Amino acid sequence: MDPWSEIEGKRAHDPIFQNYFSQNCRQSVDGFCKKRSADAAVARAERCIRVLGPIIVGAGPSGLAVAACLKEKGVDSLVLERSNCIASLWQLKTYDRLSLHLPRQFCELPLMPFPAYYPIYPSKQQFVAYLESYAARFGICPTYNRTVVCAEYDEQLQLWRVRTRATGIMGEEVEYVSRWLVVATGENAEVVLPEIDGLDDFKGTVMHTSSYKSGGAFAGKRVLVVGSGNSGMEVCLDLCNHNANPHIVVRDAVHILPREMLGQSTFGLSMWLLKWLPVHVVDRILLLIAQTMLGDTAQLGLKRPTIGPLELKSLSGKTPVLDVGTFAKIKSGDIKVRPAIKQISGRQVEFMDTRLEEFDVIVLATGYKSNVPFWLKDRELFSEKDGLPRKAFPNGWKGENGLYSVGFTRRGLMGTSVDARRIAHDIEQQWKARGKHPGVLL
Repeated sequence: MDPWSEIEGKRAHDPIFQNYFSQNCRQSVDGFCKKRSADAAVARAERCIRVLGPIIVGAGPSGLAVAACLKEKGVDSLVLERSNCIASLWQLKTYDRLSLHLPRQFCELPLMPFPAYYPIYPSKQQFVAYLESYAARFGICPTYNRTVVCAEYDEQLQLWRVRTRATGIMGEEVEYVSRWLVVATGENAEVVLPEIDGLDDFKGTVMHTSSYKSGGAFAGKRVLVVGSGNSGMEVCLDLCNHNANPHIVVRDAVHILPREMLGQSTFGLSMWLLKWLPVHVVDRILLLIAQTMLGDTAQLGLKRPTIGPLELKSLSGKTPVLDVGTFAKIKSGDIKVRPAIKQISGRQVEFMDTRLEEFDVIVLATGYKSNVPFWLKDRELFSEKDGLPRKAFPNGWKGENGLYSVGFTRRGLMGTSVDARRIAHDIEQQWKARGKHPGVLL
């Protein structure tokens, strides 16, 4: 049997995979599949399936938000996820003590608030439970263990071709085609590993924070954490609480702010002030309060950037550190600050200030990056350089030919919610137009 003949309905009774579409579209896709069938030995894809609704790549919070907003408008979607669960970053690649850094009201997905009994800052476990309830409420059932290896727009068909591979060395390849493609893989799809002279030959343990779970395994050990963002700071605190001897590398200037100011969350205070004052004025207020509460952080090796925290976040996406107790440990000397690393030899690390110290473990809190350029064949909406939309929020959610992005706003889940609603509304309008004119390939 021709493996590409399944284009007209692998799942005839599933609304996502209906076997009806316009005659013009059928003829085009049939021709396409027959051509691909002849090249099957090269292409290796074993099935080709037409999806009437949008294809969403990624079952994290962003993908779920778009799927829910679409479902509310009567539009089914196919969600493809490379892992075996929703929110795989949260479930599989985060440390145990993680909680939301912002109050829950700023992290809700569209159409469903957090349970009233949740704390102000829900834990990792509570957030995952919320996402699972969210998916269940809107009937979102992702196709798991399905990695997208290539997605490109076919000008002849006027459809997106999304080629996927199942998990495993010889995983089955399936190609899905749809009018709409929503990229929801996010800003944190792949780990970032720094280039440090001698790191590969370090005689101790090296791990990225995506593999770090708890400091319990490192009691009594000298641990060097490379990276001074929120993750690096919190991992240091966790190590300290488990009787390890943590040191943190602070290479660049960093803004550290108390998580709460004047009896409310720092983020909430910032949002309120921004209603009335320009960004640079709000930054001055935040830094003045931080100075009063924390003192001069530069004396402890934590120099502040010349640009304020909110302006810096807007320009570069770099988030200020919202302190949850790490700074007090730095102040007491339980956590030691070190400058950038010059080189590593054996277990010995040489810093830029010529200091030499030995460590048992190195934890790389060096963040993540987008992987969109590796699989999406589009250079208009997304930048090849960093895999983020070329246009800044709020204008980076929509591209050409039915291409959308969500979860790339650098504004957390609030930005995700805004874009998810916009995408669903835009697709709904096209969906309704197609319903009125079923012979038109939109």
